[in-house]
Amino acid sequence: MSAVRASIIGGSGYAGGELLRLLLGHPQVEVAQVTSESNFGKYVHAVHPNLRGCTALTFSRAADVGPCDILFLALPHGEAMQRIEALARLAPKIIDLSADFRLRDPAAYPRWYGHEHTAPEWLGRFVYGLPELHREELRSASYISGVGCNATAINLACYPLLKAGLVDRARGIVVEVKVGSSEAGNKESPGSHHPERSGAVRSFAPTGHRHTAEVMQELALGGEPPAVHMSGTSIELVRGAVATAHLFANRPITLKDLWRAYREAYRDEPFVRLVTEKQGIYRYPEPKILAGSNFADVGFALDEETGRIVAISAIDNLMKGAAGSAVQCMNLCCGWPETAGLEFTGLHPV
Repeated sequence: MSAVRASIIGGSGYAGGELLRLLLGHPQVEVAQVTSESNFGKYVHAVHPNLRGCTALTFSRAADVGPCDILFLALPHGEAMQRIEALARLAPKIIDLSADFRLRDPAAYPRWYGHEHTAPEWLGRFVYGLPELHREELRSASYISGVGCNATAINLACYPLLKAGLVDRARGIVVEVKVGSSEAGNKESPGSHHPERSGAVRSFAPTGHRHTAEVMQELALGGEPPAVHMSGTSIELVRGAVATAHLFANRPITLKDLWRAYREAYRDEPFVRLVTEKQGIYRYPEPKILAGSNFADVGFALDEETGRIVAISAIDNLMKGAAGSAVQCMNLCCGWPETAGLEFTGLHPV
């Protein structure tokens, strides 16, 4: 496929801005339109100042978006499902960054998102947009769902262990995700007020985090989903998420068994790096050095006496947890090199 015209509906948020940054630098993409109802007519760099001098685009209204080759949706949860029939008439390929088409079971939406799904017949048409688990399906997909940033970190940490059959699934997975402030979006709140947010280590979802549903769905691997006990904690960080998961081996294992499982799962993955070192301050995954990159750093440790496995994964929540994965999926479904437009390695020091 040659160069394509792509449009973004909902381009004023952090994920929409990150997506625009990536598409403007993509060698095969021309950005046709970007929408924002509240910023209609403004230059996009008025909202995303990092794009100053990179584009003369101004924000359109969603109602004015014309036909394109690929349509990205970066709308608040619950909006895409309301409009999917009309949106599908604008482009043959849609990549939705919201949660509206992530879960295959429509009954999961009232439980985890607090509302019925208004277009359940569309759920089966979307492929879950995590290439490491669904690459071959994504190659031929017309409709691709976004990924939850916390779910992505957890799934990449735990997937090799369940795939290799090393885990006692009955004991479940206990996992905490520490997240930066950008995960909450760009709408201010009392909790985002600087004196309240600065220096925080704040538990915001000790139970019931909605991304739990994605983790259970994806780690079922065709069988019964494992029990997942997830907690979320806000920390002093803008970009980034790090998941620390505790799983229990179903038989005596060694560290070599873990290395074998992770290498087997990720040896050919362009964006997954195994980070388990014996020395240095970056012995395990650290989100700080991933800012702006599409990499996921994955590490692990083993307590051989108890059989407890600690799986760790770090990502930039706006990249591998949102816009970066969306562009990676676009590359797959368009037949381009999977790394196109995603070559940035991150910075050090930051």
